[in-house]
Parts: sequence; C-alpha cells; structure tokens
Amino acid sequence: MDKPIPWKQLEQKVARYYPKGQTGRPPYPLLTMLRVHCMQLFYNLSVPAMEDALCEIESMRQFAGLKLDRLPDETTILKFRYFLERHGLGKMLFKEVNKHLEKNGLMLREGAIVDASIISAPSSTKNESGKRDRNVGPHEMHQTKKGNQYYFGMKMHIGVDDTLGLIHSIDTTAANVHDIVPAGNLLHGDEQRVFGDAGYLGIQKRDEHKGRKNVSWFIAKRPGSRKKLDARKLKAEKLKASARAKVEHPFRYIKQFFGYSKVRYRGSAKNSNRLHLLAAFSNLLIGEKYYAGIRPVRRNAGKRAKNEQTERKITHEWSFIEFKNDSAANQALI
Repeated sequence: MDKPIPWKQLEQKVARYYPKGQTGRPPYPLLTMLRVHCMQLFYNLSVPAMEDALCEIESMRQFAGLKLDRLPDETTILKFRYFLERHGLGKMLFKEVNKHLEKNGLMLREGAIVDASIISAPSSTKNESGKRDRNVGPHEMHQTKKGNQYYFGMKMHIGVDDTLGLIHSIDTTAANVHDIVPAGNLLHGDEQRVFGDAGYLGIQKRDEHKGRKNVSWFIAKRPGSRKKLDARKLKAEKLKASARAKVEHPFRYIKQFFGYSKVRYRGSAKNSNRLHLLAAFSNLLIGEKYYAGIRPVRRNAGKRAKNEQTERKITHEWSFIEFKNDSAANQALI
C-alpha cells in the first residue's frame, strides 16, 4: 500500500490541523502518525495491538519511519485517531484520494451504481439501570430484518461508477433505514444512467430525483416478478445484474480484505470516519493496475478509452433488444 497512496497530498490536507509543537512535548512527525494510523486500518488492529506491532515488527517500523528507541505509545496512537475524527478528516482524505484518481483519468461520471451493505454490531445490552445501553443520535445502531434473519448494526451506502467500480459517494445510516432513503446523497448529478437492485424500485418517482431529466434508471425487478418475464425481458434483467456486480467489489475489500465486517466503535460518526478511509484504500487497490505500475495513466487517454469500452459493451450486448430505437425494449430494461 505504500506506492498507491498519495502520501504528500494527504499530509498537506491534514497539516493545517496538526499541532505545531510550540508548547508541551514535541509531537511525532505528521507523516509518521498518518502511516501508523493507516497500518492500524490495514490490519484491523486495536490500539494496544498496534503499539505491540510497532515494538515487535521491523517492517512496520520501517513503513512508518520509526526506530526502536522512540515509538508512539497507545495513548498517542489513540489521540491521533481522535484528532482525525474531531476534524472530520476521514471524509476529506477520501475526497483527496478521489481527486488523485481523477487526475489519472480513473474517476468516470457518466454512470453510477448504488447499493448498501449491513455492518454488524454487538447487540445492545441493559445497563445497571435496566435501560438499553445505546448512544443517542440520528444514525446509531439499530435492528433490521433481511430475508428471515435479523441483524443489528449500521448500513454503509455507496455510489460507484459503472465502469471501474470506484466509490465516489458514501453515506452511513442505522441498519433499519431503507436503502432508497439516502440514495440522493450517492448521486453526484452528472449521471446519464443509474443501476440499482430491487430495493431501489421507484427511486425515480421520489421528489429529490424528479429534476433529473436525462437519467436512465436501470433498477432490477423483484424476484417474484421475474418469473413472469419473457425471454427478452429476462435477458435484460441479467444484463442489468452483470453491470451492477461492480458495486460488490468495494464491499469485498472493506469487509474481507480490511476485515471491517463488524463495527469497531459504538458511535456512527467514528465508524463513518473509518469507512471513508477504508473506501479510499479500496479505490486505490481497485485502480492500482491503471496508475501504480510503470507509468501514470494520462487523463484524457484513460477516460476516453474507458468511455469507449463502456459504450461498446452497452451497445453490443444490448443491441438484441434494440435499446436505442425500441421504446418498449427501453421500458423492459427500466
């Protein structure tokens, strides 16, 4: 992860908030603490475990630019996380990474895919007073039912581009909030097409989306209604599903690669700050083959090639239903 991350840009973004060390004990270098925090997220370590890892693993000390004679203790590591949360720097660093990817021609804006995933949390318990031990706030953990199984936790809602699957928008809510409610926060306004699963049926009828005149909505039909479709409409549903599959890749990185299938903190704000950073790392890993190799991708060339590839795929695969000329077929997709 050392090469893909634009450390210089991230350091400059955080530097204006970082203590200057004019009073009290001199702080550790900003880049050092930023690298330590990132390593903690890479390996999903607790604060004490991160301190032990720096003491025992030479490669981690080299990554952070530390020597064995002076290492940050767990209080220093924890306070740096508090510092990032207090200033909302998780979201700012996520946007900075996306700017870096956009300069390399990787952030495409013609199409979007929206989806949500539940992140589990420990079930609430009763405290000594007999009340549920929960934090108070608008976006805290809650119980929900998916299929025949109950879950307790929060939801991560993301919007990705439909070509590379890079995350451009994130929102977090309690688990019982319907997927369609925060969907307006996941669209940037430049989309020409939007894909979503059956949970987003009727999204185009909501007030916040009525102003989107030039957007084609490709929302999956419910499983029960798919049984009644003819072969042509069923093929259209399969094509929508294949295009929508890219939105699952970032969830795989966040939940499996970085191990964040369960929340680390009680409050939604703390988890949201961490999810923004993990989303930034996921984007870097997904786009790594395009820019982290021998040479960077030129902005215009990369964007033009990806647009042409997408247009060829859509035109070729959907030509059998005369997508451009047959209004009935267009309705079959929508």
